Amino acid sequence: MAAYTPTEAIELASRSGAKKGYMRPEAILLSAISAGCLLSFASASYLIIGTSPKLQEDAPGLLKMVGALIFPFGLVIITLTGADLCTASFMYTTLAVLHRRLSLPRMLLHWLLTFWGNLAGALIVVTFIFGAGGVFAKDPYKSHVAEFATGKQVTPEFHQVFIRGVGCNWLVALGLYLSLFSRDVVGKVMGIWWPVFAFVLCGMDHVVANMFFIPMALWIGETPGLTMGSYVWKGIVPALLGNIVGGSVFVAGYYWFVYLRNVEDEVVVDGVRFGRKDIEQGQSSGDNEGVTNSR
Repeated sequence: MAAYTPTEAIELASRSGAKKGYMRPEAILLSAISAGCLLSFASASYLIIGTSPKLQEDAPGLLKMVGALIFPFGLVIITLTGADLCTASFMYTTLAVLHRRLSLPRMLLHWLLTFWGNLAGALIVVTFIFGAGGVFAKDPYKSHVAEFATGKQVTPEFHQVFIRGVGCNWLVALGLYLSLFSRDVVGKVMGIWWPVFAFVLCGMDHVVANMFFIPMALWIGETPGLTMGSYVWKGIVPALLGNIVGGSVFVAGYYWFVYLRNVEDEVVVDGVRFGRKDIEQGQSSGDNEGVTNSR
């Protein structure tokens, strides 16, 4: 068979969520810092592509499309290297909890560690690469960062950022789910690429991408109305809540309900069963070594 079925793919996502939940805390944190750094490079690339005053005036949709075509490389690298985004965790670990493979406290711990790790990674890149490196220090790049932050953070209302956050992680988590249908790297890349392309093109809010966009604008300091307090209240909070709903409800909850809710035994994928024994070993060992596939 060239691809996994929808049931097999969501089963693989559930297994991944359980394994992530049983990782050691320090490993989760380091993995999340890496993911925050990697997504920041994609976010910076998107800003640089969008810095074209003439195209902004004459063909803004085309300019956004080019940026949206490039941005997904960040999530592709993160996924292929096994780094952890909190937005991905909202889907993976929620699914594992619904599938009774992971406890709620472990899920929340994974969310907490990945969120702060992602933020640390993004701030490292903002400060030591693009800030100290002066990449956005001069116009037109400098003014574009401020203009982008105004449209992303200052102008929208709280509920608008929340709604855009829901749509964003619905698409991001869907891309991660689609990548699990494929048995090869090319298929995984394509599964991720197009949903991420859609969320970027539509201007939706990804809490981790915003960890680069908004602090970069704060570093430059030329965005009227943008403060650290406004970023936390009108940026992080609604985008984070929206991303949680998008990933945990519209992807994890929906596909668990459709494909796994009434399955009594664990789904066999490529002759491998992930059963109750694996969960019990993981709970007793407290790390991901106990959560392995058994034949």
